[in-house]
Amino acid sequence: MANHKSSIKRIRQTLSRKLRNRYYAKTARNAVKALRATSDKTQASESYKKVSAMLDKLAKKNVIHRNKASNLKSKLALHVNRLG
Repeated sequence: MANHKSSIKRIRQTLSRKLRNRYYAKTARNAVKALRATSDKTQASESYKKVSAMLDKLAKKNVIHRNKASNLKSKLALHVNRLG
């Protein structure tokens, strides 16, 4: 167990951030999965805007890597554009 006050606080902070990051990452994964399952073009394009913004925010906060966010957005854009 940690002996210093600062290391005890750091452990608490790390745990709370880990839980928060896991929640937002899981929420984003569910949103991506829902968008991929969508077959309606108008609904998919509206949903794409929200999912894209969500991925950008997660990449900005280093919850996911920026390249992963870009790859996901690219694949989702292709999916939305293929719908007819």
